[in-house]
Amino acid sequence: MVVSVVLVIINQSRRGGISAPWGSEGRKSVPTAVSCGAEWEVRDRQRDVPAPPERVRIRRLRGVCSVQAFPRSTTETTTAVVVPPSLALPVIESGFPRRLHPYWPRLQEKTRLWLLEKRLMPEDKVREFADDLRYTDLMAGYYTDARDEVLQAIADYSAWFFVWDDRHDRDIVHARTGDWRRLRHRLHAALDAPRHHLHHPDPLVAGFADSVLRLYGFLPSTWNQRFARHFHTVIEAYDREFRNRTQGYVPGVDEYLALRRLTFAHWIWTDLLEPSAGCELPDAIRRNPSYRRAALLSQEFAAWYNDLCSLPKEIAGDEVHNLGISLITYEGLTLEAAVDNIRRRVETCIDEFLAAEREVLRFADALADGTVRGKELSTAVRTCVGNMRNWFSSVYWFHHESGRYMVDSWADRSTPPYVTNEAAGEK
Repeated sequence: MVVSVVLVIINQSRRGGISAPWGSEGRKSVPTAVSCGAEWEVRDRQRDVPAPPERVRIRRLRGVCSVQAFPRSTTETTTAVVVPPSLALPVIESGFPRRLHPYWPRLQEKTRLWLLEKRLMPEDKVREFADDLRYTDLMAGYYTDARDEVLQAIADYSAWFFVWDDRHDRDIVHARTGDWRRLRHRLHAALDAPRHHLHHPDPLVAGFADSVLRLYGFLPSTWNQRFARHFHTVIEAYDREFRNRTQGYVPGVDEYLALRRLTFAHWIWTDLLEPSAGCELPDAIRRNPSYRRAALLSQEFAAWYNDLCSLPKEIAGDEVHNLGISLITYEGLTLEAAVDNIRRRVETCIDEFLAAEREVLRFADALADGTVRGKELSTAVRTCVGNMRNWFSSVYWFHHESGRYMVDSWADRSTPPYVTNEAAGEK
């Protein structure tokens, strides 16, 4: 069903009734303050911000949190990122120190080359936007204990995932049902037999096959099979989103939350913790309630914070898939109340993760039973939960540094500048 409240939100945003000041990007070799994210018209929250770790230097600029960012690329200096008050999470800024894998400079360069080699983005778009999008920052800040070759495979796969998400969006915008249906079936086939799809004429299918085949090379076949099962469900969830959006159907809150866990690929990013730790975890460990809860909370935080930050972009694109839109539609909330609701969910995720993290660490201690295997599993679980913690800070800062969310800097707020007709599969 098409819900009029969504149109009201869109009209408000276009008239300026919803404030979303997105700042400009930092210039080359000049440290500047950039404001990235949605500045919604909600009440300002006055919070005491604990002194941050030395690793992350935070200061207040006109009531807005500013943090020294990672360089935009390997050839630039740092910039100061300004986080709007409505999106600022002091507990993340102070309690979740930001980490970056030492391989990151090479990672960014090699993923940039991989995007070109696989023809996933045109050369001019890679040159102009790849570094600004900061896809490699996101992964280098998450899987910080991975071997270099594992992180490279994950980063390339992650970059592919973003390109796929953009193709999916363009297929919806242009109502290309046949194109999407063919791509969906081809991805299912490539997931089961990646080696046979390395030279597929569609670069998106060939790039997917390449990244999956590399990921399949680190752990036993049982992990590969689990990863494939999980990603088959992600593809089908994207198909459900395709149908919802092309029909103008806003899913109910519970329906949306269940679907979001799949479209955000919660269990894919959780699966990838294992090759990063160099160890496939037995079912008994992965299904341990404390481990599973910590993993889920880290992903829920990421998905809901993404909804909060991407709401202006999705409103501009006339989308219907966002927790805020479902809350407004089915629970009768105002935009301000919906934003507050998502914020509370995000903050609750953080609090509950901290409790779950302590339980997982006790569980890891119990696994160290004096045997070699016990020590290996204990170390792997500690590594995995440490990387779950990394996800909070990596996701948080990604949303305030990536050009993917700087809607106000786009010439057309409904069309990302890093997506082209060719990249989207248009004629």
